[in-house]
Amino acid sequence: MPHSGAQWFKRSRSQTQDACVEAALIPGFAGVQDTKDPERKDRLVFSSKQWATFIENVKAGNADL
Repeated sequence: MPHSGAQWFKRSRSQTQDACVEAALIPGFAGVQDTKDPERKDRLVFSSKQWATFIENVKAGNADL
């Protein structure tokens, strides 16, 4: 999955923090990366369906630790 043109963003609450997660919405996919990884070696990419299922589970409280 190419992500060279992806527009990565952080939540507005995280703008002043160096250590956080960035996300990108890519047609058909969603990407997640750690801002502490300057080489961007550990990007995670999910299909749109996988991402939607994850978000639904978070909202339902099924991803709480």
